[in-house]
Amino acid sequence: MSVRQLLVLGTSSAVPTRRRNHNGYFLRFDNHGILLDPGEGTQRQMRTAGISATDITRILITHFHGDHSLGLPGTIQRIARDQVPHPVRIAYPTQGQTYFEHLRRATSFLDTDRIIAQPVGGQGSCPTGEDDLHISALPLDHSIPTYGYRIAEPPTWHLDPHELARHHISGPDAGRLKTQGHLHRPDGTTVHLHQVARRRRGQVVAHVMDTAPCPQAQELAQGADLLLIESTYLDQHQHLARAYKHLTARQAATIAARAQVRHLVLTHLSERYEHGQDQRFLDQAAQVFPGPITLAQDLDRIDLPPRH
Repeated sequence: MSVRQLLVLGTSSAVPTRRRNHNGYFLRFDNHGILLDPGEGTQRQMRTAGISATDITRILITHFHGDHSLGLPGTIQRIARDQVPHPVRIAYPTQGQTYFEHLRRATSFLDTDRIIAQPVGGQGSCPTGEDDLHISALPLDHSIPTYGYRIAEPPTWHLDPHELARHHISGPDAGRLKTQGHLHRPDGTTVHLHQVARRRRGQVVAHVMDTAPCPQAQELAQGADLLLIESTYLDQHQHLARAYKHLTARQAATIAARAQVRHLVLTHLSERYEHGQDQRFLDQAAQVFPGPITLAQDLDRIDLPPRH
């Protein structure tokens, strides 16, 4: 049985708190294990959550501020130490190449050739994915080069047995039709896939971290089943969000509402809100976003919504 679940490793912003570790998220998506923005303490949080280095197939870095990347050296060294047998692709902003190289070999260790660097750049959508899972990146509006990511399952076709029977198609012919998209009949007619199957939209997860409101954030989130997005500030500190190019909970929810997101997950909270203000994030977001909202807590497990 496939698992599609977001494991939250950390939810604080620049400064960790007693109950919120630095950023870190792990997305289980069938046979993929995608580590997002590993901040300090990621290795320990992974161990607590039951995630091993072997579970990681990709790492996505939005930008090279410490709370989004200082867990990378330890993670890479753990991948090497555990002799992970498969390639682990690491996407990150091209403009941060120097930082990546420093973090990649921050200390002495017995290295591995399993790490594959995959820098992303430019102003348009930058594909980084594989055939069975499309991962693309778009630039966001932050104080240093920052990219958000869209993780999308390609659409699939499901054969309708009633339509197959009506067209007298069965056995290997049905498989060929699904693979090729059409089937030539002995009588000279052609049956096309859309005549006997329904198209099922793939699931989408969007990862939008440090940014001011911008069109690219909404583009990444468009129609997402789950949007993981920073909400560093409450309304009363909107001036700080503007100054440091971050989002308030209300602004994050506005992006989600405009993008018609199914489930909104707020994270990356400023340490100033440590004491009893969680509900205010939910309340301010709910004023503009009508769907389910989760304020992420460390070690939460958040299932992707059921498929349509």
